[in-house]
Amino acid sequence: MNKADLVAKLAAKAGMSKKDAAKAIDCVVDLISAALAGNDKVTLTGFGKFEPRARKASIRINPQTGKKISVPAKVVPVFKPGKNLKELVAKKARR
Repeated sequence: MNKADLVAKLAAKAGMSKKDAAKAIDCVVDLISAALAGNDKVTLTGFGKFEPRARKASIRINPQTGKKISVPAKVVPVFKPGKNLKELVAKKARR
């Protein structure tokens, strides 16, 4: 499902226009992004948790050249699914 599909389904389910549904989705994505950029966690009970996670600097090897490469430390966004989401996906996958 892409964003256009999500907008259409949200509009149909919530009884709103596609324009309003797109605005709502954009707003939620912006709020989650801003929270992660501010080093905050976002927890949606039953769905999951978005959080920034620090990765240490490391030395890796380029497989093509065999040369060592230094990878700097960085912070990356991570999503951890909630219990309800895990159970729903597992149930649908078994069918």
